[in-house]
Amino acid sequence: MSNKTSDNPQIPMDLSVPVTHSREDLIESKANEMAISMIDRWPDWPGKVSVLAGPIGAGKTHIASVWAENANASRHLCRELSGQIDQLVEEAGTGANFLIEDAGSNVIDETAMFHFLNAVKQGGGYCLFTSRYWPIEWNVKLADLSSRLKAVQVFELSEPDDLLLRHVMVKLFADRQLTVDEKIIDYCVLRMERSLESAGRLVEAIDAAALSRKSGISKATAAQALEQLGMN
Repeated sequence: MSNKTSDNPQIPMDLSVPVTHSREDLIESKANEMAISMIDRWPDWPGKVSVLAGPIGAGKTHIASVWAENANASRHLCRELSGQIDQLVEEAGTGANFLIEDAGSNVIDETAMFHFLNAVKQGGGYCLFTSRYWPIEWNVKLADLSSRLKAVQVFELSEPDDLLLRHVMVKLFADRQLTVDEKIIDYCVLRMERSLESAGRLVEAIDAAALSRKSGISKATAAQALEQLGMN
């Protein structure tokens, strides 16, 4: 019996498409129009510290990335604030801008955050936090920090609506040089998880399903992808 390896082995294909976070890629709907409007108005903000709040998959990362690019802001995770506090306070003193991500989902070093916010205020720069929660839900115990957080402006993002999900899916397919029937998009939107991250996973799964079936994108390939991702 021959042990010869096939001359045409099947090599897994990487179907991922680079994610871009430019202003031109932002798709606006009622779910995010307030947040996008405020980002576009920077630096004409009423305060130096703001919070971009919304559920997982609402688009916080994209919108915050647009602001960070425009403001030349450095990016940091909120849970790492205490370990970087001396460096950040020094930078804030020069008027630097900051994007602090995922605030309120972990135990906050309240003393470190208080010193950091003081430094931002004194230095004249700006700070944007992203969070799944409004500041009042961060369970802050330090009275001075709680008072500071009550004064910040909050840009709220809602769960993506049908219009936003439709437009995002059309764009994601277009990024793959694919045109998909509107009825298939509607079929997916009615059944998928309500997040932009889910839209990305679904588009990738549909593309893979079509390739595996050696067919165009149809309701059958969409149904296969939805079932594979547990959305059907």
